[in-house]
Amino acid sequence: MTKEQVFDFIKEQKTAMISSVDEDGFPNTKAMLAPRKIDGNDFYFTTNTSSLRVAQYSANEKASVYFYKRGRFSYTGVMLIGTMEVLTQQSIKDEIWRTGDTMFYKKGKTDPDYCVLKFTAIKCRLYKDLKTVWIDL
Repeated sequence: MTKEQVFDFIKEQKTAMISSVDEDGFPNTKAMLAPRKIDGNDFYFTTNTSSLRVAQYSANEKASVYFYKRGRFSYTGVMLIGTMEVLTQQSIKDEIWRTGDTMFYKKGKTDPDYCVLKFTAIKCRLYKDLKTVWIDL
């Protein structure tokens, strides 16, 4: 697969697994909705400012994001390694906002508990057809 094919695959997925590093150096993984925006190697997610993940990324920006699709006879997985930044600027919150988000953030776009996670991928590892390869980003 080329980088473009990998990113097309990612855009089709509805769920992402994001991983952070806790204060003891252990990985912590959580399922998230798919990224709201992909711009080059940057992936944008929404989350609660008060969340454990935000605290962990604020202390250690190292992160991983994993996407997968399980078929009846096949499995494709994409692991991205990079850094996660917590964004609270209103301009990015406005850009990423969706109407249904009021279900999670009662005060709307300006809710102080609403923020954006910006993941910047620096490496990609692909598993497909019983083979694993690194893909240049």
